Amino acid sequence: MRLTIVGCSGSLAGPSSPASCYLVQAEHQGRTWNLVLDLGSGALGALQRHLDLRDIDAVVLSHLHADHCLDLCGLYVAQKYRPSLTAASRIPVYGPAGTGERMARAYDMTSPEGMDHEFDFKELVDSQAVGIGPFTFTAHLVRHPAQAYGIRVQAHGDVLAYTGDTDTCDGLNILFHDATLALADSAFVDGRDVAQGIHLSGSRAAQAAVDAGGVRRLMLTHIPPWNDSAVCRAQAQAVWPGEVEVAQADAVYEL
Repeated sequence: MRLTIVGCSGSLAGPSSPASCYLVQAEHQGRTWNLVLDLGSGALGALQRHLDLRDIDAVVLSHLHADHCLDLCGLYVAQKYRPSLTAASRIPVYGPAGTGERMARAYDMTSPEGMDHEFDFKELVDSQAVGIGPFTFTAHLVRHPAQAYGIRVQAHGDVLAYTGDTDTCDGLNILFHDATLALADSAFVDGRDVAQGIHLSGSRAAQAAVDAGGVRRLMLTHIPPWNDSAVCRAQAQAVWPGEVEVAQADAVYEL
């Protein structure tokens, strides 16, 4: 399984990265399968550096804040107006309840069909596994002001555990347990950000990975442009027993 960091800036696109978007790839039945986790502000352009948009097998939206979903509107345009669109070309889009309606409103659509000719919208269900090609992914409810899920992706014996946006919660235990790589929200900084129920800090992300058990690698992501990533990493490193990695836009990691 291969992970490409398309965008990792927290809360909005930054000067060196789009907002949240992660491309997960694996080989199966003689071809590469492509799963896109989140499609936040500015991500669609960067995603095209890594694959043809026609090759997307599914999109999974962790929640419906703009920095995780808004570029689905651009993908809708590509789906609607590119030549040779057929019913079989509909991309499965998994998200929280009401994703199809919300995204149609974001595009200011008046058609009753919304984006249904271009996307096959499917609702995420807590702890329910979904199979797509070589991937099995499972959504786990996490702690955020919006309905939000962490996404656990398995393929060929490896596990990517992506938190989406969350604060410390019980859902992280099963999400992270025995993960090859925990890709963790680290938007908050200890000693500065005191709001509860929104984001992890580096130390809280590390503690969640330690508590879950069996996590091999910890990578911090969703760091806003106003944060010093070195501070986030140092706060995580004080808790995590191994190397703390920090996601970098356009970087590719083999799991």
